[in-house]
Amino acid sequence: MKKVIYALILPLVVVGGLVFANREIKNENAKKTIPKPLSAAEMKAEREKWEATPAGIMFKNWEVSPEGRKVLARAANISKPVRDFTNMEAVVTDLSLPPGSRLGFGVMARINGEDYILSFGLEQSNEFKQLHSLKVNDKITIKSRGVSYAPKYSYPIVSGDYVERDSKILYKRPPHKGGC
Repeated sequence: MKKVIYALILPLVVVGGLVFANREIKNENAKKTIPKPLSAAEMKAEREKWEATPAGIMFKNWEVSPEGRKVLARAANISKPVRDFTNMEAVVTDLSLPPGSRLGFGVMARINGEDYILSFGLEQSNEFKQLHSLKVNDKITIKSRGVSYAPKYSYPIVSGDYVERDSKILYKRPPHKGGC
C-alpha cells in the first residue's frame, strides 16, 4: 500500500516542481524586457545617430524642401488648439485618404482653409460606426491631442480624438487603459 501512495505522490511532486520552475523563468523574462527610459543626452545621441542613416538624411532633406516646409507650417498653424485640446472647426473634403496611405480609417478635412488628414487609427469592430455617416462638406468640430507628419504625405496628420457634428458627438477616443 505504501508503494502505491509513493508512486502517486512522486509524479505529483515532480509536476508541481516543473510548474513552479517554469513560472519563475517566465517572471525573470518579464522583468528583463522592461527597458528603462533614456536620459535626455541618450535620446539626443540616438537622434543624431538616426539622422546619419539614409532614412534620417532623407527626412532632413524633406524638412528643408518647399513641400516639407509647407507641411510643417500647416502643422504649426494648429499647434495651439492641439496643445490646449480645444475645439477646431473643420469641413470634410474627402471621405478617403490619399492613395497608398496606411493610416487606417480617416478622412480629409479643411481646418482654417488648409487641408489635413484626420486619422482615427486602425478600424476595429464598430468603434467608428458613427463616423461612416460623414459626408463631403459636413461641418464638424474636432479635438486632437497630436499632429504628425511624414515625407510620404503632402498633408499634416491630425489624430482624431473627438468629433462632433450638429452638437452630437460622433466619436470620442476611449482613454488609455493601464496608463497615465
